[in-house]
Amino acid sequence: MIGLAIGDVVGEPGLKMLETHVFSLRRLYDVDLVVANGENADMLGIRPEQAERMSSAGVDVITLGNHTWRRREIARVLDDRPRLLRPANFPSQNPGAGHFVFITNRGVRVCVISLVGRCLMDFHPDNPFLVADRLLAQTEADLFVIDFHAETTSEKAALAHHLDGRAQMVFGTHTHVQTADERVLPGGLGFLTDIGMTGPAHSVLGIKPEQSVASFLGDLPQRFEAAPGPAKLEGALFEIDEQTHRCTAVRRLAING
Repeated sequence: MIGLAIGDVVGEPGLKMLETHVFSLRRLYDVDLVVANGENADMLGIRPEQAERMSSAGVDVITLGNHTWRRREIARVLDDRPRLLRPANFPSQNPGAGHFVFITNRGVRVCVISLVGRCLMDFHPDNPFLVADRLLAQTEADLFVIDFHAETTSEKAALAHHLDGRAQMVFGTHTHVQTADERVLPGGLGFLTDIGMTGPAHSVLGIKPEQSVASFLGDLPQRFEAAPGPAKLEGALFEIDEQTHRCTAVRRLAING
């Protein structure tokens, strides 16, 4: 199986990059599953129509993160869109689900799990390690894929080692900067600390640089806007042996639009 994970989609430029490239990438690499993080599709949060655009562009499962509820209208559709995942370690009374079992064209059952980290976050989700343990034990699937939307490299790496031998893909999102540490752990889990960002290339994490600078200078808060100019698509390809249930290769992906 080939899994494609796409980094945080930021604003209209990120959505257009999906619409331009995902179907071509699927054909080029014979991709079985595309997972993309969409929590910044509206800069902060995602609206239902943007989730629909991501699906129409060729994304099979959309994961979210700490900005899930910034556009509260998404809460109305989560229960009806099982492939749109809020973090599984959000409170159980929240709408939606944090995992989905996707069946590939070859009949492989792949459980995709969305998790959010706790280190340096401004809220207190459930323990992602224990939630992952529970979902892996309770879910009938052939392969497990986890988007860990977390701030610190240590928390991401620790979760990957914790799940090594039980899951096949763990990739980090949230920091919007692609790391260069792709690897396969001893138990057969493919890991990349952060798969990067899909959105404005000349920006500060997708945002107009002048807005980000103003924020750090202490100016009055303002709604962030996507930076103009060229865009990029970043992510990673994971090759998984369906017989041994081991990841055999991880490859970083970067496209400049």
